[in-house]
Amino acid sequence: MPTLSTSPLTSEAIALLIAGAAKNKKAEEIVALSLNGISTFTDYYVICSGNSEPQLKAIAEEIQEVLREEHGIRALRVDGLPFSHWVVADFGSVIVHIFHESKRSVYALEDLWSDAPRLSIPE
Repeated sequence: MPTLSTSPLTSEAIALLIAGAAKNKKAEEIVALSLNGISTFTDYYVICSGNSEPQLKAIAEEIQEVLREEHGIRALRVDGLPFSHWVVADFGSVIVHIFHESKRSVYALEDLWSDAPRLSIPE
């Protein structure tokens, strides 16, 4: 599924950029799931956690800034607010879920998509 940009980056490369941007803001338990062949609405999920509302906001902003400024990729939509403890950013071919650590296990997206292969995220 293509992103709405002129970027030549693959969906996998975008997922890895998102994971890296999340790491920049000390996101925890970063997971990138390949939904290719499993889902018709996106290619990858990137899921991560933060410890506080300000950290969730910082992670979401960093991801958007890195993709926009360095690669010309804008989110199609961002939903949720840090006080909701779950922020979702839709980049078309990659959807990012940023959870407060207390809510992540409640939604258990990794369990829901347990058949999805995980991308190796560089340290």
